[in-house]
Amino acid sequence: MVKVHLRKITRDNLKECLNLQVDNSQKSLVATNAQSLAEAYVDTNLFPFAVYDASVCGYEQPQAPMLGFIMYEIDVGGVGFIMRLMIDYKYQRQGYGRATMIEIIRRLKLHPNVEIIATSYRKENEVAASLYQSLGFTPWDIEWAQSHPTEIYVKLES
Repeated sequence: MVKVHLRKITRDNLKECLNLQVDNSQKSLVATNAQSLAEAYVDTNLFPFAVYDASVCGYEQPQAPMLGFIMYEIDVGGVGFIMRLMIDYKYQRQGYGRATMIEIIRRLKLHPNVEIIATSYRKENEVAASLYQSLGFTPWDIEWAQSHPTEIYVKLES
């Protein structure tokens, strides 16, 4: 089973994070890492992380390339919202997206202010829909989501 290691985005790994790319067919489905990092810079409720293979755990300087990026938000309503998940096109279909979600879910469950874990995806993103459903996410019928008709909102049943 594939496992991942998450690290903060720092001066040392920023350029590598900005150079990550999704497949051309996915570019309209996810925000760029630059946009996500800019949002995190001005919003202290956002937590961006670099995704690495678990083999780099314990090394000060990772001995393997960055595989992807994830960012979550912890809001005042008790929601741990997974806002971004992207795996570089070179590492897709190898289990890293699933492993990253499992790790983020684990971390959010440990956070004392998180009561609900949720995420969203574009309606046309069948890969995300399948991944989230396989992890136990179910439709989240929350009123404010109605103002985002292109997104599907899902929450994890605890």
